[in-house]
Amino acid sequence: MLKVKPHPEYPPEEGRYLRGNDYSPAAVVIILTTDAEAIPPEIEKLVRTGVETGAALSGTLQTANIGIEKLICNIVANPNIRYLILGGPESEGHKTGNAIKALLKNGVDEKKQIIDTTGLSAALYNVPAEFIKRFREQLTLVDCQFKEESVIRKAVWSCFQEKPVDFFGQSLFDPGAFPEPPLSGKLTWTVTQPWWEPGDDGERAAKKKALELIERLRKKQGIKNTTE
Repeated sequence: MLKVKPHPEYPPEEGRYLRGNDYSPAAVVIILTTDAEAIPPEIEKLVRTGVETGAALSGTLQTANIGIEKLICNIVANPNIRYLILGGPESEGHKTGNAIKALLKNGVDEKKQIIDTTGLSAALYNVPAEFIKRFREQLTLVDCQFKEESVIRKAVWSCFQEKPVDFFGQSLFDPGAFPEPPLSGKLTWTVTQPWWEPGDDGERAAKKKALELIERLRKKQGIKNTTE
């Protein structure tokens, strides 16, 4: 099967994850429901199990917006990753697991809000539509949420097989790299005023031009940007 080199900047986004085999077909994401400073041992164990079993990336995911956006950026930079193995509990408010499932199944609407999810603030403002599209085309979800360590291990192993194997009714095997070049880029900006967020790519381009014009006028008039 065909394998390719990830983008030279892979993985472009920092986060709470471990990097494993760059040519692995699987990435593992474990839902985190606590503060990053107080990650439970059982969650750490699931993350370690993912990378020790051979996953390309294995880490925690907390939010249904910026957290998912970072995940998207890292996945599309490596075409070898073809499966997203979802594990861990569900978050009370963010409903991040539900948001991931809805994203892969339904995509986003014209405002980049994930369709048919119960997750709070499940909107992907900071990544290009091209990245979201690639993420959905490149990946197959392997739902191991609420399952124990041994199930995560078996899921990663199953994704490596040359011939299809049954994994709780799902047929898994390594299909090789996604047949398009890797995409690479960081989040475009962090939304600090969500009420001012553009509704579509056209509004986004207009906003960018407006901000550039404002900055040029500031420099011309010698006005310091108060956000710096």
